[in-house]
Amino acid sequence: MGRIVETEAYLGPDDPACHAWKGRRSEAVESLYGPPGTAYVYFTYGMHWCLNAVTRREGFPAAVLIRALEPVSGLTAMRRRRGGVPDRRLCAGPAMLCEALGVTGKEDGVSLARGRLRILADPDRGRVRVSAGPRVGISRAVDWPLRFRVAGSPWVSSAR
Repeated sequence: MGRIVETEAYLGPDDPACHAWKGRRSEAVESLYGPPGTAYVYFTYGMHWCLNAVTRREGFPAAVLIRALEPVSGLTAMRRRRGGVPDRRLCAGPAMLCEALGVTGKEDGVSLARGRLRILADPDRGRVRVSAGPRVGISRAVDWPLRFRVAGSPWVSSAR
């Protein structure tokens, strides 16, 4: 379990960095068109899983990439899955986060409101400062300020 400390927004068909840019639709991105709270999990670079939460109405493909977590519990399993990396690096990036949590394509399309993989309200919500900046790891619309981080958190991914 962990607290989300970094995300990136992908706004849908008008966002050139979104997998559904210009309304693209395929079996691989079908979960992105699901109802809000659906997991959209995709494989990237032929080796990494990435977890997104669908955010808009069903049929409108917008989501938030979960980029980093502050580990809260389950550290033994996270450490085992990540092969002994320092705790600070367990979930400090979307691929690392998925590896630490054991997220794979099997979670694509599942509800994030129930089941093994869930996103819950944080009791500290509203008590943290959030900074916004450009997205990373993409080649289009990089300068759009849609990367959000808990300001000062040591658990976020590297700045690049």
